[in-house]
Amino acid sequence: MTVSAKCYYALRAIYALAEYQGTAPMKANEIAEKQHIPIKFLEAILSQLKGGGFVNSRRGAEGGYLLAKPPEELAIGQVIRFIDGPVAPVDCVSQTRPKTCEYPGHCPFFGFWGRVRQAIADVVDNTTFADLIKENQDLGFLYVADWTI
Repeated sequence: MTVSAKCYYALRAIYALAEYQGTAPMKANEIAEKQHIPIKFLEAILSQLKGGGFVNSRRGAEGGYLLAKPPEELAIGQVIRFIDGPVAPVDCVSQTRPKTCEYPGHCPFFGFWGRVRQAIADVVDNTTFADLIKENQDLGFLYVADWTI
């Protein structure tokens, strides 16, 4: 499984909003600056995330973006699947878009790839953005003090 640049940027944008946890919306240019995401690319991603129900937006001079739900209720896997699709390393073990195996008969790797898919799913589905924030706090990598809202 490879996470696309678009998905990685989407994850970083949501992380920025989860870490911020302010009451005023966060502006796209602030997210872009903090997460080193090209602003034009970020605007398209935020629009897609809004359509998926991950973020809310407000227009106007005081506008910007907020998470649509608390970080503890938002698993990394939800965003990955929304942006990139299934987390399966090969198509034949995908649970949401399985394809017929290209190799006729019994594939000796089917069980192995199924276990790989399950291991990935367990990690991404059982890790929330709140978990990542706590992990980074414990490591001393939280930058909330840098927010200038």
